[in-house]
Amino acid sequence: MKMLLSPFVKGALQLKNHIVMAPTTRSRALHNLPNGLMATYYKQCAGAGLVITEGTSPSPEGLGYPRMPGIFSGAQVAGWQATTKAVHAGDSKIFLQLMHTGRIAHVTNLPDGYQPVGLSAIKAAGDIFSDQAGVQEHSVPVVLDAAGLAQLITDFVQAAANASQASFDGVELHAANGYLLEQSLNPHVNNRTDTYGGSRENRSRLTLEIAEKIARAIGPEKVGVRLSPYSALHDMPAYDKEEVHQTYAYLSGELNRLGIAYLHVSDNAAIPQKTHQAIRRAFTNTLIYGNRLSAETAEAKLQAGAADLVAFGRSFLSNPDFIKRAGKNEAFTAVDSVALYSANAQEYTAYPVLD
Repeated sequence: MKMLLSPFVKGALQLKNHIVMAPTTRSRALHNLPNGLMATYYKQCAGAGLVITEGTSPSPEGLGYPRMPGIFSGAQVAGWQATTKAVHAGDSKIFLQLMHTGRIAHVTNLPDGYQPVGLSAIKAAGDIFSDQAGVQEHSVPVVLDAAGLAQLITDFVQAAANASQASFDGVELHAANGYLLEQSLNPHVNNRTDTYGGSRENRSRLTLEIAEKIARAIGPEKVGVRLSPYSALHDMPAYDKEEVHQTYAYLSGELNRLGIAYLHVSDNAAIPQKTHQAIRRAFTNTLIYGNRLSAETAEAKLQAGAADLVAFGRSFLSNPDFIKRAGKNEAFTAVDSVALYSANAQEYTAYPVLD
């Protein structure tokens, strides 16, 4: 575990080790407000050099899940400050993941008067849970017109400024896993005929415009982007494989041009080696890889130079002291999914830790 546990320095990113705590949905933000229980959870996981929070909405329309935190109100900014203070006390850096769920939503999960929105009026297949109504089909999204898209971009930029006010070290744009920004990349979900649809350049425009404007507002060294090429999660229909490859190669190159801090790739078995290589060539700053990694395979990936940092998500769910266990070669606690997304401490902050 020589590289895994050693300090990392590249550009402005200076971390105590090469381990990233990946963002994972936890659903503890009652009334969409970050709270003390969440601060305790992230403090427990501050062994990671970089902690990335759960997906946090930049606007009321993006709150597709129950008990999802936001960063668009003064109360939410104040609520997050307890978390950033706790993680910084552990000598770790923390980025807030900005996640707009888009069409992966149900109207009852949003505040009164708001509707789920999307690039197109294409309903996502599958179901979603609502505290008020139980399991429901996804709502049909309201199409974002030109004014709506302009407001969306403004909301993201303001959310990044709010994150800085809450003492986050940066923000990660969630352009993966079937949420709004990845919805804009997929031609089967984004059927627009304006400058935000059609060609790969147009489909990439929304993500790039948001990244560029946030970089101007808070600094490119405080911006990361998460991608998941070839993923089918949350009803992302497959499209031409070469077009997928070219889309992510183009997007990686343009994000590199902006000088952002990192790309965070959610790995999956469908990604061909040539796409991995294209991303690595196009993006010269920090490259984070996560998903399907063990401590051993993560170390090998670092040694091979295929990644600069490695991210673990599920490992942290039941092992807040994951880094200590990895360093001592101790057994890991298995995840019990019964209360994984409940509103209390069970299966959240009550897991055993090493002395």
